Amino acid sequence: MASTEILARVTGEVGVSAASVMAVEKLLADGNTVPFIARYRKEAHGNLDEVQIGKIQDRLGYYRELEDRKQTILKSIDEQGKLTDELRGKIEGCYVKTALEDLYQPYKPKRRTRAQVAKEKGFGPLADQIWNGEAFEASAEDLQYARDIIAERIADIADVRGLVRNAFATSSKVKSEVASPKPTEPTKFEQYYEFEESISTIPSHRYLAIRRGQKEGVLWVKLVLDAEPVIERMMEIVAKTSPGAAKGAAGAAEIETAARDAYKRLLAPSCEIDVTVEKKMESDRAAVEVFADNLRNLLLASPLGEKAVLAIDPGIRTGCKVAMMDSTGKYLGKTVIFPMQKPEEAAAAIKVIAAKYRPEAIAVGNGTAGRETEAFVRRTLKEIGRTDIIVVSVSESGASVYSASEIARKEFPDLDLTVRGAISIGRRLQDPLAELVKIDPKAIGVGQYQHDVHQPLLGAKLDEVVVSCVNGVGVELNTASAPLLERVSGVGAALAKSIVEWRNENGKFSSREDLRKVKGLGDKAFEQCAGFLRIRGAANPLDSSAVHPERYALVERMAADVGVSVGELVGNAAAAKKIDIRRYIAPGIGEPTLKDIVAELLKPGRDPRKSFEPPKFRDDVTKIEDVREGMKLEGVVTNVTAFGAFVDIGVHQDGLIHVSELSDNFVSDPASVVKAGDRLSVTVIGIDRARGRISLSAKSKPGSGGVGQGAGSGGGQRRSSFGASSPRGGFSCNPFANL
Repeated sequence: MASTEILARVTGEVGVSAASVMAVEKLLADGNTVPFIARYRKEAHGNLDEVQIGKIQDRLGYYRELEDRKQTILKSIDEQGKLTDELRGKIEGCYVKTALEDLYQPYKPKRRTRAQVAKEKGFGPLADQIWNGEAFEASAEDLQYARDIIAERIADIADVRGLVRNAFATSSKVKSEVASPKPTEPTKFEQYYEFEESISTIPSHRYLAIRRGQKEGVLWVKLVLDAEPVIERMMEIVAKTSPGAAKGAAGAAEIETAARDAYKRLLAPSCEIDVTVEKKMESDRAAVEVFADNLRNLLLASPLGEKAVLAIDPGIRTGCKVAMMDSTGKYLGKTVIFPMQKPEEAAAAIKVIAAKYRPEAIAVGNGTAGRETEAFVRRTLKEIGRTDIIVVSVSESGASVYSASEIARKEFPDLDLTVRGAISIGRRLQDPLAELVKIDPKAIGVGQYQHDVHQPLLGAKLDEVVVSCVNGVGVELNTASAPLLERVSGVGAALAKSIVEWRNENGKFSSREDLRKVKGLGDKAFEQCAGFLRIRGAANPLDSSAVHPERYALVERMAADVGVSVGELVGNAAAAKKIDIRRYIAPGIGEPTLKDIVAELLKPGRDPRKSFEPPKFRDDVTKIEDVREGMKLEGVVTNVTAFGAFVDIGVHQDGLIHVSELSDNFVSDPASVVKAGDRLSVTVIGIDRARGRISLSAKSKPGSGGVGQGAGSGGGQRRSSFGASSPRGGFSCNPFANL
């Protein structure tokens, strides 16, 4: 368990009580997942949410790693015979990783340094004389050797290293210049060819843009810092331990010269790297949070629900790939149509499909020829009087990644990957969450500099978001795919596979208790996952709700107390409102849990996502050439960044609403006013057709700013940068063989 000091630090950092931190630590140690702790153990930790629990988990992990590092350092110094009680106390009382490494600096195994060479040549005593302020006589060459020893000694002082690092972190500036030779063609980094901004205030997206320019060889980047004030403070610190550093002392001039050498040769380069790395990680964390917010909103997008869907992956040269799914997402058949080349034949195919399978919606991928295909389908449906069938533009981002994945090959081993892509488009309309979990989140394309950030950090955060969304919505046990099941609390890949295998061999699960029959699914796994799995139409209606099986007996008591059966209580608002939750408070069962139970009884298994509403694009605006300044359009937010929001207005090229055009009021954080999936009314305020850039405004009285914001603000990102459309390989089949 965490020490009193660590407990106090985590309490302060997260902003919760010590009791809550201790409870979460114990629950995690007992093998409970964050979603389970947040949902079903509210009384234990004081009703914290997933974010707070996740922060506690993160900070406890940080301090565990720190404690392990302390033990390694103490052992190393002790083996050198240099561990004093004072040094041990400093190390054991240190709770910042960089400060801990500064304490260890003098004792770290070093490569052969100039100071070591000088000591081997016998200049250690001269260096000590100068350091201690004693009289000395030496040649210029001898003094250089002595200064090498003193410079390393100064650089190893923890307070000196901390001072220089802090100076770089708070007072240095990021300076970028165009690299030599200067590019002959325009680049997206031109605004950084002569650029300077404080390291402490530069926004994360701008810093990452500069780093990208450096990585691509377009920019030269450096941290610049006024050294003189720093060296003066260094000398003040040195003077506390070196009598020779005092003004007027015999060695003062030599020590100052050594201090300048220490700063330039030993401290500035390493501290610049430290600060650069920390700024990069800080920027990465900010970018990852942006990505995570966008991903969460995309995963929780409104589902069409259990309705039969015809999916079309648009194409021109190789035609449109068509796939039919029933209301559960089951694949029924495929064909290919050529609306541009053979419109009559294509229309006939759509009419046959509409009559035979009676789809309630048609999902059209938003890639090349997507809007043209939408228009064609709408005209065809109008001809046969089927305007009740909605036609929806669906993002193709990641569909090609799924279609070529192992998951897709296992699902549809006999289908061409282009057909798999069409199926993915249709299914993500039915249930975005269930389909998108099959795709690497980084391929979905809602991030900011996603390829530039620390990939383990990104991967862990995105996985956390996916798990949170899956468990927040709940999973239908009898229809869920293995990739969806493995995200359920306590399940994982191996158990998900076992659940699907059991289902294939034995048929549908009739109750949650049937889960115990699955090989490898023990009591702990059942406890963690049961409440998040739903069984529609089960004999026990609670099996389709978020009420955990451990509380079924409690619900039976509630039902008996209000004079109805459990079946009559579930979904019965009048009966549920009669429940006096105060009567059921007991150890481990408090108001938070009881309120959750009553809420479930009122609306069992309620999907927390919003009702589906299709986007409304203008039929006369299908490509960037159709866009004009001043146009009023409706769009869908596809990506929110630190500098604004990208909006799909139905022309294959997302427009950018700069943060300054998001609202009539001042906006510092775009995520505070819009999120991915939002419908917005926008005005076109600028078009750069040559660069494929569209500037939009969500203001009631739009401004007239310029087009594009360069790499730093993300202007000019094309849809292709968010995710590739599905492959356009050959597709050979009898158009009506399966439909």
